[in-house]
Amino acid sequence: MLTQESLRERGIRRLLAGIALCSLLALFSIMLFLFVEGLPLFAGYKPLDFFFGALWYPTAEPPDFGVFPLIMGSVSVMLLSTCIAVPLGVLTAAYLTEIAADGVRRLVKPFIELLAALPSVVIGFFGMVVVAPFLQQSFELSTGLNLLNASLMLAFMSVPTICSVAEDAIFVVPRSLREASLALGATRWETTVKVVLPAALSGIGTAVMLGMSRAIGETMVVLMVAGGAAMVPESVFDPVRPMPASIAAEMAEAPFRGEHYHALFATGLVLFMFTLCFNMLAHYVSEKYKQTGSSSL
Repeated sequence: MLTQESLRERGIRRLLAGIALCSLLALFSIMLFLFVEGLPLFAGYKPLDFFFGALWYPTAEPPDFGVFPLIMGSVSVMLLSTCIAVPLGVLTAAYLTEIAADGVRRLVKPFIELLAALPSVVIGFFGMVVVAPFLQQSFELSTGLNLLNASLMLAFMSVPTICSVAEDAIFVVPRSLREASLALGATRWETTVKVVLPAALSGIGTAVMLGMSRAIGETMVVLMVAGGAAMVPESVFDPVRPMPASIAAEMAEAPFRGEHYHALFATGLVLFMFTLCFNMLAHYVSEKYKQTGSSSL
């Protein structure tokens, strides 16, 4: 006979399983909706022309739905912002964990996490009003709304995520590893770089992947400061139009269930696949280096 405690435990287990199932169903429903609304485009438009076409002109006759410039815009913005955000985020996490005093850490960490709560429209407005004129005047450009501006703003948004996750990963590295390294004569810097960071590589890799997912999926910032030109960038000062910006700018103007409408959903499907791949890669990196680290210990 089941006791009251075992019944309560079984009920809690089923409740948690139901919540997890709801999350999976929501994700599956979104993916199914994207497929249902995006795949009809390929009934009358060649997939190769869509993925590798160099022109995106929905109003042309016949319309051009080449998503390649949008993909390159998203990838270039993501890569440049990642190159800026990863060193800042990881080094800040290492400083807070390994060097900063407890009082400094308690003061600085809430401010870093508060940056993640800033609305993206505020960051985009800052990029338009402050950063764009600065870039335009400093480099004598025709416009300050370009790839570099968007990357700087996305890096600003990604740093809190990377820093927070990386800090947690560094914090849980066993203290015995640090003490053993210092006892063998290593300096604090050598211990941090050669012992602590490699031991926390699983969490740091996850932080980087999450930061990249945030950068490639962000909409409002790139819509406001990227320049809005559907072209393959040749310089960091060229305007670009990433996939989220194109979807947000054109969805209200696309005829319902028309070719343009389906093309935007197909673009959203491509963006969804990018984000899914980054999250799967983050999980793979986390599991791989976690197993390697545990086996070496």
